[in-house]
Amino acid sequence: MAGGRGAEERVGGERRAGEPVAEERGAEQHRGGEPVAEQHGGGERGTEQHGGGERGTEQHGGGERGTEQHGGGERGAEQHGGGERGVGERLAEQRGGGEPVAEQHGGGERGGEQRGGGERGAEQRTAGDVARMLRLGAQRLISAVLDCEKPVIAAVNGTAAGLGVHLALACDLVLAAESARFIEVFARRGLVPDGGGAYLLPRLIGPQRAKELMFFGDALTAADAERLGLVNRVVPDADLPKTAHDWAARLAAGPTRALALTKQLVNASLDTDRATAFTAEAAAQEINMTTADAREGVASFAERREARFRGR
Repeated sequence: MAGGRGAEERVGGERRAGEPVAEERGAEQHRGGEPVAEQHGGGERGTEQHGGGERGTEQHGGGERGTEQHGGGERGAEQHGGGERGVGERLAEQRGGGEPVAEQHGGGERGGEQRGGGERGAEQRTAGDVARMLRLGAQRLISAVLDCEKPVIAAVNGTAAGLGVHLALACDLVLAAESARFIEVFARRGLVPDGGGAYLLPRLIGPQRAKELMFFGDALTAADAERLGLVNRVVPDADLPKTAHDWAARLAAGPTRALALTKQLVNASLDTDRATAFTAEAAAQEINMTTADAREGVASFAERREARFRGR
């Protein structure tokens, strides 16, 4: 497009019947009195819709007032946020309702009121969300480890905090590097222990010790964790992977059906009385004696040789 009124007299290089395209008469044919250049652009005011002049981007951006509908200028965020008057009055008149548009689309001073994330975000939480998240998340993970038939080994080589501690405690065997630390961090952040911590920890070290760790949130070294009975063995950092692999290999070569039943008996014993535990023990023995590994174990004992288990 050219400057001045050059675009008013020529369209594609040809003049049409001597009549100016813009401002004086053209608007009578196109918009009832408004300059045609407001639709097609090019004159002094010719980019009121399509950009470029002094006032030229009132609808589509770029000039002094130019982004009233589509953003970018001094008042340009009136619909979509971000300008000096990003929750202006004229927007509400165009969109209806009289309330700042930023309240619907975000990005302004009050833009997060519907989308959350601000100071009032917690007010929109639905009752039961936290409990559902715990039940389907941390608690489900801990239960999967406890209920898994196979023995699970934890190898801790750094700082285990919060849920990380409880995940390790849920495992059947815990190895720790000398540099490892264990922290019940919840009280430091004003939180209640989750992930089964209040269930697992007292069963391992008793309620008094468990409360001390959970109330104060002090860090335990690997040596202290071993002394309290939270860790089976502490090894040098460089030896941790090899030790964990060796233990896993030994378990895999053992009578896996008998190990699975043993894990089930020990875990259940913490929640049952003696009579129930004895009944469960007798049932486990009955089941296990039907396995090939049990028969191989008895035979190897009678023949004074090493048993060769196959996990059957």
